Amino acid sequence: MRWRWVAALLVAAGFGAPAHAVVGYKIVTASERGTYIQIGRDVAKLVAPAADIELDVLPSAGSAENVERLRYEPGVKFAMVQSDVYQAFLDLAANGNRDADAMIRPLRVIMPLYNEEIYFIARSDAPYNFVHEIKDAKINVGPLRSGTAMSASTIYRQMFGAPIPEATTSYLSNEDALVKLIGDKSIDVVVVVAGQPAKLLVDMKPEARQLIKLLKFDANQPSGKAALRTYFPATVRAASYPNLLAEDIPGVAVKAFLVTYDYKLAQTSEHMVRFARALCQNFGRLQAQGHPKWREVELGLPELGQGWLYYPQTERALRQCLAAPRPKPAAPCSQQERILGLCK
Repeated sequence: MRWRWVAALLVAAGFGAPAHAVVGYKIVTASERGTYIQIGRDVAKLVAPAADIELDVLPSAGSAENVERLRYEPGVKFAMVQSDVYQAFLDLAANGNRDADAMIRPLRVIMPLYNEEIYFIARSDAPYNFVHEIKDAKINVGPLRSGTAMSASTIYRQMFGAPIPEATTSYLSNEDALVKLIGDKSIDVVVVVAGQPAKLLVDMKPEARQLIKLLKFDANQPSGKAALRTYFPATVRAASYPNLLAEDIPGVAVKAFLVTYDYKLAQTSEHMVRFARALCQNFGRLQAQGHPKWREVELGLPELGQGWLYYPQTERALRQCLAAPRPKPAAPCSQQERILGLCK
């Protein structure tokens, strides 16, 4: 009986269970050497704890797999998804594909993030320097169910008016494909999708410039203009890859989104609201301490495309946070103020 009274006093004094129990959630990203997983780790470190969430960051094959895992895998509450993959599911659903409809219909957007660059890597002695010159090349598009495969196949189809021939398509990982590109030369072009600076390219040694090159994207060329109906012009900076580039080159990119499910359970919904508030309140830390791509993210909720929906609870919390007045940074103290002890 005495211990019950002690326990009651401890709880009353604030020494008992926390007001908000910590929950364990998961976020699916992409490969271990990609940008998505680094973004996920930033969220797990700088945002999730403030929302009482212990966030497990999981690698995956990419966006297409992420959609399925978010829909069906227990514990997965967040996913990184490329815009063209999300749109492909919506298009298939609109055309009567029931499996696509079942997967995408209950998914919701938390917020758009940044543009991910699409790299077209060829051998240094390849007879082409631009993306619009690779029509007849043997192309590795990345693993099946990956966002890279979707982006590579979609942009090729938009540029050249037909799918990549299966006879000249491979579905290897980036690393395995690069080995074949410069080894037995059974591949001519390796497509990689990753926000710069991409670890795969950053880790390359200076000798790599003698073996491979990044192809340029010409936005003024007719096939380039066709691709920009879905994708975005970008600049691949030499500062991101000094071992590969002597100067900036024009590129192309796809938008990345942070996505969740249309949760109705009160406890889950509440943690999602707390997550949105923590994301807003710690956004400055993400930009200062996280991956460089965070500095390209705008904390906002722009209008989405047809069929895309924000998760109402996080949308409301983010809009409230964005509308709240921001404290102005304190002006630096003058010497007189410091001498007089007027600076707090």
